[in-house]
Amino acid sequence: MSHHLDSPLARSDVRLDITDFYVFRGETGTVFAINVSPSIAGEDAPRGFHPEGRYEFRIDGNSDLVPELTYRISFGDEDGSGGQGVELRRLRGADAVDAAADGTVLATGTTGTMIPGEGGLRLWAGRAHDPFFLDGVVLGAVGNAFAQGTVVDLSGWSPATATNAPFGSNDVYALVLEVPDPDLLEVASDRRIGTWALSMLATDAGGWRPINRVGLPMIPPIFAQHDEHLGDHLNTADPAEDRSLFADRIASAVAAVVKSYGTADDPRDYGRTVADRIFPNVLPYTVGTPAVFGFGGWNGRSLTDSAPDVMFSLATNTAFTTGVTKDSVPVKPTATFPYVPVFS
Repeated sequence: MSHHLDSPLARSDVRLDITDFYVFRGETGTVFAINVSPSIAGEDAPRGFHPEGRYEFRIDGNSDLVPELTYRISFGDEDGSGGQGVELRRLRGADAVDAAADGTVLATGTTGTMIPGEGGLRLWAGRAHDPFFLDGVVLGAVGNAFAQGTVVDLSGWSPATATNAPFGSNDVYALVLEVPDPDLLEVASDRRIGTWALSMLATDAGGWRPINRVGLPMIPPIFAQHDEHLGDHLNTADPAEDRSLFADRIASAVAAVVKSYGTADDPRDYGRTVADRIFPNVLPYTVGTPAVFGFGGWNGRSLTDSAPDVMFSLATNTAFTTGVTKDSVPVKPTATFPYVPVFS
C-alpha cells in the first residue's frame, strides 16, 4: 500500500488516488508514471481518470522546492467504448505552479493508445495490473507500531507464508509519460531533479483543490494509518511546508518505535535523522541514470523496487522484510514502453 486509499480525500474518489509514483530510465528518456483508481477500492468505486481532475508531474531542477517544469494531464468523459480523451500540457517557469496558466499543448489522444508528442515525447494512459507488492498483515502491524510507539508485532506471521495480499489481484489505471532528457536538462544543468506527482479536482468556485501528492513511497501508510487528518494533510501540503508541518511529529513517532527496539543509543536523534531524510517529501533522480530505490540510496524508483522493505527498515532502524518480492505480482512490468503491465 504505497499510497492505496491512504486518506479520506483519496478515498472520496479513487480516480484521484495516486497509489504509486515511479521515475526511471526508459528506452528514449526519463519516465514519470503514476497509478490511480485501484480496484481494491471495491466494485462500486468509480474507475478510470477523473474528467474534472488534473494529474501533474512537477519537476524542481535547483532544489528550491518550487517546480520549474510541470507536465499536466487532463481527461475527457468516457465515450461509448470506455475510452477517454487525453491532453498533455507543459508549463515552465512561473507558470509551473500557476493553476490558471494554460501552458503549451504537447500531445492529445485517447486512453489505451500510445500518444506521440513533441521532440519524441510519448504518453500512455489506461488500465494496468498493479506492480506493487506487500503483505497486508505486515502493513497493518507497521501502522499499529507507529500509532502506539511499539515494536512491530508480527507474532504468528512468517515470511515463509507471506502473500502479496490484497494487492496481487489488484488492477489500476496507469499514466506513463516519457520525456526526452534535453527537456529536463533545461531546468537541471547538473542532471539532478526533485520530483513529485499531484492530483487535483476542480472546485465550484473555479479553482483547483489538491487531493493527493506523492514523492517518496510509503510515508502515509507508515505514519498515518490511524490518523486520517494527518493522511489528508500529508497529501495536500506543499513540499516547501513539509519540514515545518510534519518533521517534529514524525521524528517523535520514529523515536518511540526505535526506543522500543533498542536499536539506537539516542532514539530522538535517530528520529530527527529520519525526519530530515524524508522531508521534504520529494523523490530525487539523476537524469540519464538507472533508477533504484534501495537501502544504499534513493535515485528515482523503478517498477520493481521493494519500497516497503526499504522504508520499514529506515523507520524502525531494524533489518526488515515483508516476505514478498517482485516475483509475487501475476503480470510483470516490461522493458518497453509503456513499461507497466498493461491489462488485456
